[in-house]
Amino acid sequence: MNLESNYLIIDMAQECYRHEEVLELESGEKLPGFEIAYTTQGHLTAAKDNVIWIVHALTGDANVQEWWSGIVGEDKFYDPTKHFIVCANLLGSNYGSTNPLSNNPTTGKPYYYDFPNLSTRDLAKALEHLRVHLGISSIHSLVGGSLGGQVALEWAYILKEKVKHTIILASNAKTSPWTIGFNETQRMAIEADSTWGENRPDAGKKGLEAARAIAMLSYRHPQDFDAKQKDLDEKLDGFRISSYLRYQGQKLANRFNAFSYWILSKAMDSHDIGRARGGTEKALSQIQSKILTIGVDRDLLFLKEESQFIANHVPKGSYKEISSRTGHDAFLIEYEQLQYILRSFYLEEV
Repeated sequence: MNLESNYLIIDMAQECYRHEEVLELESGEKLPGFEIAYTTQGHLTAAKDNVIWIVHALTGDANVQEWWSGIVGEDKFYDPTKHFIVCANLLGSNYGSTNPLSNNPTTGKPYYYDFPNLSTRDLAKALEHLRVHLGISSIHSLVGGSLGGQVALEWAYILKEKVKHTIILASNAKTSPWTIGFNETQRMAIEADSTWGENRPDAGKKGLEAARAIAMLSYRHPQDFDAKQKDLDEKLDGFRISSYLRYQGQKLANRFNAFSYWILSKAMDSHDIGRARGGTEKALSQIQSKILTIGVDRDLLFLKEESQFIANHVPKGSYKEISSRTGHDAFLIEYEQLQYILRSFYLEEV
């Protein structure tokens, strides 16, 4: 792909970057090469100053215009007629990137349980290799939510002056015991599946359904469930919320796999911007880009105070808040509030 032209028009299509060299991981393990699926859309200006790089959350993919349709798309806030928009599938995810179901080149068979543990720093490092491959010298805005926000923050530290703005939604600088606890209960649900431990692509599928149901309790606020899932008639069984959670579990298990879920939830647990960098506050103080953190007032998974902490400890930080009974998922839903917050953030420079 040639990114040197003054006006390069690219239709959104998934492509694949193949990294042939060994990737040394933070744990000391090594990954003998990897692939990352990614999409680009829009045009790169002659000055190459309009790159918007978006990092997806836990079970997202590179098709950002589908899962963030209120923010990305023609005539939307991040418009491909004005911006060059990049979104890559995170390493470990099963949407076109190297993951536990990929073949291990050493054995010629799927990794399954032998896939190495990944940290958010490893995920950011893989994206950095993709950036270099694409010939992108600087990023105007790096955007990520939840796990994607953790990866974006790590990458902003690595990028230094190469990124101008970093926007972190519903995320944190270090994963809290509360969030790790939620993730651990989900992995316990996967472990309880009798098929977990078998070398088959659908191992742990029923456990993944239960894991997703648990996760939904952290993604939404009780007020949201009360408004949408309350039973208006008197009953002893067959409650709406029960059917809803079972449906959400089945829906995810039909498009994702327990292996990738395990690896990425572990990566989320590992997140600590200050590890081996002198602590959280010192690491944040060394991030050079302008930072906007966006919290959700009723987020039960990544508390708004965690977003405020980032904004308060980076040199150029600001904090804004989404008000929504939806809870954590509000950053994927409350488009009008998000557009207002983003527009105000950029106008501050004018």
